[in-house]
Amino acid sequence: MKVGVIGLQGDVEEHLEAFRGLAETSCVTRPQQLEGLDALVIPGGESTTIGRLLVSTGLFERVRELGLSGLPILGTCAGMILLAKKGDEVVERTRQPLLGLMDFAVKRNAFGRQRESFETEIHIPVLGPQPFRCVFIRAPIATEVWGRAKVLATFQEKIIAVQQDGMLALSFHPELVPDDRMLRYFLALCKR
Repeated sequence: MKVGVIGLQGDVEEHLEAFRGLAETSCVTRPQQLEGLDALVIPGGESTTIGRLLVSTGLFERVRELGLSGLPILGTCAGMILLAKKGDEVVERTRQPLLGLMDFAVKRNAFGRQRESFETEIHIPVLGPQPFRCVFIRAPIATEVWGRAKVLATFQEKIIAVQQDGMLALSFHPELVPDDRMLRYFLALCKR
């Protein structure tokens, strides 16, 4: 399986490393590098910056086309924001580009800014009975889910994981923990 990681800004190396041994990985910085991929990762980072770089490099429209045609996409943190159909007031005010591929609304920095970042164990039913260590860094949440999207996990009554067909949006960073169950879950979605 070939997994591309959008390599414009953010947690690029961490995602490439986390998927090593699970899939063949590549760093994607140009539209032609999307060809032949079985899945795509939009990493954590600064969502406004990543969104604008997606547009300026010509990746935005091609990623959107591929997502609409069924390419599995994992969005972590900033990637979650970019996958949403609807943004919060900050997204609206800054005119941040959203791919709009998943049926949910997103709120940026829902747990606070950088200094409020934290880690905690959360039970995510699709991963089995053992809790999963979640790292939240200026994390977004889904505030509303509709259509084909379904909630996979919540924390403090906030939606932190959403799945829609082969797409997965996570407010936390699975690439920063040694437990690879969430990445394996995504790869299993890709094979469906």
